[in-house]
Amino acid sequence: MMVQAARDFFSQLKGDQTERWMEVESEINRTGTYTLTTEELTEGAKLAWRNSNRCIGRLFWQTLHVRDARDVTTFDEVFDALVAHLRFATNGGKIRSTMTVLPNEFRLLNSQLVRYAGYETAEGIIGDPLSLNMTRQAERLGWRGAGTAFDVLPLLITDGQDVRLYELPDDAVLEVEIHHDDYDLFDGRTIQWHAVPAIADMELEIGGLRFTSVPFNGWYMETEIGARNLADADRYNLLPLVGASLGLDITKERTLWRDRALVELNVAVLQSFERSGVTIVDHHTAAKQFKRFEKNETDAGRDVTGQWSWLIPPLSPAATHVFHQHYEDRVMTPNLFARSGCPFSAFQAKPKEELKG
Repeated sequence: MMVQAARDFFSQLKGDQTERWMEVESEINRTGTYTLTTEELTEGAKLAWRNSNRCIGRLFWQTLHVRDARDVTTFDEVFDALVAHLRFATNGGKIRSTMTVLPNEFRLLNSQLVRYAGYETAEGIIGDPLSLNMTRQAERLGWRGAGTAFDVLPLLITDGQDVRLYELPDDAVLEVEIHHDDYDLFDGRTIQWHAVPAIADMELEIGGLRFTSVPFNGWYMETEIGARNLADADRYNLLPLVGASLGLDITKERTLWRDRALVELNVAVLQSFERSGVTIVDHHTAAKQFKRFEKNETDAGRDVTGQWSWLIPPLSPAATHVFHQHYEDRVMTPNLFARSGCPFSAFQAKPKEELKG
């Protein structure tokens, strides 16, 4: 099975792979596995992005920067690689699509490199409700946040036995304060979001090999922030505040106050990122870019696969061509897959005094 998966991968690479394939096949026969070169890893990661059925931003798959960090051996070196990833990807606001491949011996318990903490208080949840569990885990390890709605969580790194906590340096996390050019949407409250959406809980499969620690990022589409993170009722739930700030009647659904508030919240996100010089794309432009990707794939003789429910934007989906298309949700490799199992079920963070070393 490994031989066939590897053969399928090498058949997708450009150039004559005959000699290299003989080396790989021999290595598999001797050891049961094989090692990719950095160049092969890079090409495989790019193909994995191209094959990612849930991603609308695949037009840019060939521009992915792959950082090969498979040679790191310590917790500190893993953390340094993650900080370097964020600094490189942030690029002063001109976001670069980036993937860092770490050794499988280490794993990040965070779902993203940058997440905001969530605190349960007598007055309700402060911060991101999605982060309640991770925040508790960090606090068990001795971390104490400032208690604001936008405290950046530390990174929790495990080797399967120990868990180490690392706080990200300020210069590794670029944040954008959200303001609307024409309205005070938040009644004077400070609302912000981080610039780099770096996912950390996916696995990369290339040629039968699994890489279980591969944080990667593109750049934000504004609806990820304005229609989901800040708007969802089980996240920051800002729509009632925005609707009231706009003077809308939020007591009646037929006023469509949610829709009007949602549009202005997304406008504010776009305006704020643009004002700060941080890369972001609106959902209409992203859909047009995906249409170009579809054409490119068709011209190259490849089928366009996709998961429709993920490709349509959460705001005005029917106003994009994606809504009216059918995509076969067929999984091809190389590809990115959700990490099997919940990381907390395997690695419960020990109290700080129980950590070794």
